Amino acid sequence: MARAENKKAAPTATRLAADIARILRQHAKLTQENLGKKIGYTGSAISAMETGAQPPSEEMLLGLEEVLGQGLGIFREAVKYIGLDKYPRQFTDFALIEMKALTLCTYQAIVVDGLFQTEAYARALISGGFPPLSDARVDELVEGRMARKSLFEREPTALIELILEESALGRTIGSAQIMRDQLLHLIDCAQRRNVTLQVLPLNCGLRGEHAGVRGEMALVETLEHDHLVYVEVQDISMLISDPAEVATRSHRYAKIRAQALSPDDSLALIQRLAGER
Repeated sequence: MARAENKKAAPTATRLAADIARILRQHAKLTQENLGKKIGYTGSAISAMETGAQPPSEEMLLGLEEVLGQGLGIFREAVKYIGLDKYPRQFTDFALIEMKALTLCTYQAIVVDGLFQTEAYARALISGGFPPLSDARVDELVEGRMARKSLFEREPTALIELILEESALGRTIGSAQIMRDQLLHLIDCAQRRNVTLQVLPLNCGLRGEHAGVRGEMALVETLEHDHLVYVEVQDISMLISDPAEVATRSHRYAKIRAQALSPDDSLALIQRLAGER
C-alpha cells in the first residue's frame, strides 16, 4: 500500500521516469541491487526511486541513461521535466516557457521577482510563507528558483526586463543583511547587457495615474515569436495567449514602463538604498 501511495503522491514526470526505469530494468533482467551497483547507488535507493518515495537526482538519471537508456536519451531528457516538479504546481507550465523565452518582461509590486532573488532572500520568503512548508519542501523550492537563473546565461541570449515597485525594495525580507545583499544583487543584475531594470517610484500616482494597479504580470516572447502573458495571484495562475488580451496587457505594461524611472535613475536609487552612494 505504501508503494502505491508514494507513486500516486509523486509528480507526473517523476512517476513516468520511475515506471520507465522499472520496466527497462526488468527487461534487462537486473535486480534493484544489481542496477544500483552499476550506477553507484544502493538497491534501496533504486527502490525509493521506483516507488516515488524519492525523486531521482540528475546524477541518478544520467546513470540510468548510461545503463538502461539504450542510446535513446530518455533519462537525459527527463532531467528537464523532473526539474520542473520542484516548482509550485501553478508555476510549472510557465517555468517551461520561461526557460525558452526570447524576451521576458516582468512587473512586480510586492517582492523582488523570483528570477532576480538571492538564495537567502528566496529562502526567507519561501520559509516565511503560509501555510508553513516542511524544510525539505523549502529546500526543493529554493533549488528550483535558483535553477531559473540559467536564463541569464542561456544561448541564444534572452532579453530580460524587470519593472519593480519601489515599495518592494523597502520591504525587508529575512533580515537587514539579507535585504542589503539582495539590493547589491539587483545592482549586479542591472549591469548585465541583456537586462533592463527599472523602478516604479512611490510617487508615480501623484497625477492620479498608476498603470500597475491591476497587478503583476510577465510578458513572454517565445523563440517561435509567440506572445504570452502570465499572471498569478493567491497560488492561482493564468497563462493568456489570446492576441487581443495579450495586446491589452502589453499596452498596459508599456504604460507602466513609461511611468517608471529610467534604468540609470533606477540603478542610482537601488545603490542609495543599499548604502552604496
